[in-house]
Order: sequence, then C-alpha cells, then structure tokens
Amino acid sequence: MDLYFMGTNAGVPSLERNVTSLALRLLDERRSFWLFDCGEGTQHQILRSPLKLSKLENIFITHLHGDHLFGLPGLISSRAYQGGDTPLTIYGPQGLKRYITTVLELSESRINYKMDIVEHDGGTVFEDESFRVEAALLDHRIPSYGYRIIEKDQPGKLDTALLKKYGISPGPLYGKLKRGESVQAPNDKTVHAAEVLGKSKKGRIVTILGDTRPCPAALELAKDADVLVHESTFLHELAGIAHTYHHSTARQAAEAAKYAGVKELFLTHFSSRYKNNEQMDRIQQEAESIFKDTTLAVEHVLYPVER
Repeated sequence: MDLYFMGTNAGVPSLERNVTSLALRLLDERRSFWLFDCGEGTQHQILRSPLKLSKLENIFITHLHGDHLFGLPGLISSRAYQGGDTPLTIYGPQGLKRYITTVLELSESRINYKMDIVEHDGGTVFEDESFRVEAALLDHRIPSYGYRIIEKDQPGKLDTALLKKYGISPGPLYGKLKRGESVQAPNDKTVHAAEVLGKSKKGRIVTILGDTRPCPAALELAKDADVLVHESTFLHELAGIAHTYHHSTARQAAEAAKYAGVKELFLTHFSSRYKNNEQMDRIQQEAESIFKDTTLAVEHVLYPVER
C-alpha cells in the first residue's frame, strides 16, 4: 500500500504545486488504486505517474470546492481512452451526482464503462472482503468529509510443509483453512486451522481528511491510524486567517496527530504564499516541534504505508 500525491496546493495551482489529488495504491493482489479528490489537472499528473487510469477503481471526493473536483469530468472522459473499461464508483457529498451528470450531459461526453455515483452523509460508505471505508463530516465552509480506510486483518501463512505431510495440496482446502475452518485430510484426519495457520497480519488504517478546522470528527477518524493525511494551509502565525476560512495550521495538524495517536503524519494543501524551501521548512519545523513523525507531502513521490 502506497500514497502518491498528485496535488498539494490549496485553492489554485502554482508553479510549484498542483491542486489537491491523492492516490492510494492498494495491495499487489488487487492491482488497483483509489483516488481521493481530483483537482484540475489531475489526469495530466497521472500521465507523469506510475499509475494507469485503467486500474482506477474508486474515487472519494471530500467536498465540492473546485480545487478538489474540477479535474473530475476530464478524468472520467479520458479513462475510457486509456483502457478503462471496468466499473468505476465515485463517492462524495450531496450534489456530486448533479455536478458530474450536468457536465457530462452538456458536453455530450460518452463513457463506455459502468459508472456509479454514490452520495453519502457519512458512516460506512464502502466495504468489501479486504477494506472498509468510513466517512465523517468535518468543520469547513461547505460540507467536507474525512475518510478512514481500514484494511481488514489478513490471515497468516499456511504451513505448507505440514499440510504436505497431511496429504493436503493447494486448492479449495487451503482456502477453508485460511478462513479458519477445519478440513478433512485424505487420511480422514481432521486438520484444524490453528494447527497450520500462522499469526494473522494486522490491517493498516489510513485517514485522509478534507479541508477542515480542528474538530472532534477529525480526531475520531484519525484515532490510532497508521497514517494521517491532514491539510496544513497556513503556519500558525496565521491561525486567525485559518479559522476565518475554515482551514488548519501546521501546528493544529500536528496536535491532531499527537492527540489521536497516529504513527505518521503527512501534511498537504499548502497555501500558495509558501513557495520556497525556507518557507516549507518552517511548516515542517512547526509541525515537528509537536509531532516528530511528520512528512511534508511532495508530488510524484511514492510513500509506503508501513505496518
């Protein structure tokens, strides 16, 4: 599992950074990625990345401000031209469906794959055998959501040498044992999963927040997460401006990470006023003074999500 930022600027693109978009590359077995927000120019950023639009499975939109979704119509239209024929589901706040369908209808855009648009008000918005995604309303000028991606625990490795002694070969019985079931060996011996299954692997938790002031919902979404992606629009010397415009400072993001007990904090959504290395270093230092394991997100860098 990796994070790949394709936009880390707030409001408008700058010469240094694009507007918000973040990919979560999933397990090798799944061979897909999910997109969180889709600011203007995201499809161009994908062309410069190791990602392929044909492997895009889900898109999660945090809120309906332009710097978080103006790239969506173009990306939806282009996906088919880049080999994307598998279903695509887009999750987001109320109004998302009207936005997408209106743009596609007025531009007479046609797509040749199944697309679902799921509007939500928080709660569990997605679940399958490997992941669950929960959403909660944050504190922003318009409805803005954070997402908590929970990887389900993975079963441990089977002791294949011992199974071979029991005469059990790879196949359906392996699957049953991995699910914790008991099976009958060819010699009629009952083999219990606990005998041949190693310790399960704890699933990871990634929390990705939309634009927000500090609020209890952000802390709940981030609780004990392996990774927290938090907006850091301003330095704390501009905390008054941050509050007025419903954003957070680097210090406030670090305080949230510390309070929630996360392992690693990624800062993103930087104001265009911060351009040079010295200014970005100040953001890093401000957050690190409170939460040491802080990383300033850099576009087109793969960040592994460690267990």
